[in-house]
Amino acid sequence: MGICLSARIKAENPTHTGVNSEHDSSDGNDNSISSSKSSSISGPPTLRTEGEILQSSNLKSFSFSDIKMATRNFRPDSVLGGGGFGSVFKGWIDENSFTAAKPGTGLIIAAKKLHQESFQGHREWLAEVNYLGQFSHPHLVKLIGYCLEDDHRLLVYEFMPRGSLENHLFRRGSYFQPLSWSLRLKVALGAAKGLAFLHSAEAKVIYRDFKTSNILLDSNYNAKLSDFGLAKDGPAGDKSHVSTRVMGTYGYAAPEYLATGHLTAKSDVYSYGVVLLEMLSGRRAIDKNRPSGEHKLVEWSKPYLANKRKVFRIMDNRLEGQYTMDVAQKVANLALRCLSLEPKLRPKMVDIVKELEQLQESNNIDNNRSKTRNASRQRRRSAGDALGKFGKAAYPRPSATPPE
Repeated sequence: MGICLSARIKAENPTHTGVNSEHDSSDGNDNSISSSKSSSISGPPTLRTEGEILQSSNLKSFSFSDIKMATRNFRPDSVLGGGGFGSVFKGWIDENSFTAAKPGTGLIIAAKKLHQESFQGHREWLAEVNYLGQFSHPHLVKLIGYCLEDDHRLLVYEFMPRGSLENHLFRRGSYFQPLSWSLRLKVALGAAKGLAFLHSAEAKVIYRDFKTSNILLDSNYNAKLSDFGLAKDGPAGDKSHVSTRVMGTYGYAAPEYLATGHLTAKSDVYSYGVVLLEMLSGRRAIDKNRPSGEHKLVEWSKPYLANKRKVFRIMDNRLEGQYTMDVAQKVANLALRCLSLEPKLRPKMVDIVKELEQLQESNNIDNNRSKTRNASRQRRRSAGDALGKFGKAAYPRPSATPPE
């Protein structure tokens, strides 16, 4: 969907059946969770059929040949990324007719082509059509259409030119520059708005797989949530949770969800706290390349988050000089509350949005003050230079011999 779609690595939940990673990402740190333990689902009493979902969606139905032409026959050099259930290809379509267009013209798309033999992939494909076919929001990636033809399952998204937040935080190289502090706050706020919408009375959806690789950035660094394959309808009626198979990504999933399979909106809030921590620290949620005791970001950082005098120890060194400790401490405190082991103590996403809006405003005020101080110093320095340059001629030193 973006410049890179991280691979989803399936691993069984260690609480239930032990860890058994089928694939490893390039750094060996990304582990997804899929529990073989299944339980009854206390979601909506009536589930829509595949036909009902496809008929009710506001999406374009593409033919396989249309997408094949748009991506130039799925050429290898058009691959944007890949995951456990398929690959993503860059393509071009006409903005009005949605037919294939010449490369470099029309609307750029990201076409996700699922592996034909994956039944799990089909279920996630259908979930994406179900949710993104219903909802439209500035902080959800736009699903333009789908293809369901013979054994072919494809999804056509808007292209997100900045790629994933994961790449900007963790990849090193000339293309992916470290995100500034101001941009990190902007991305954190945008992603929070996306989750808040999903949790709203209008949507009532639990995202279930909130992580940096699923947060995509447009050309202006506006964050949009992508990959709704694991999303679930929230609890209906007087139910407090949804009971379901444990799935998601290791390091991001809430501990009570891993232990019981009970899914709530507060499960997403925990995952949000992990991502917020990654943005503060520049470290991955799980990083086995770190020294012993630092593999799990949440466990390592919690003692520092709780101490205002030690928060600076978790901050990304690449952000030095870009933030005030007051704002950084408040963001760290927000992350700590999101990571509470007691779900009821975690804030709601709508309240997180309000806090981040205030922090972003404070950060902008601090930046303006800093710019003003720097400009004042520069003016004084320039005035001093001018005085040093011309003052000697205007005011010669007094003679060593007093006048007669």
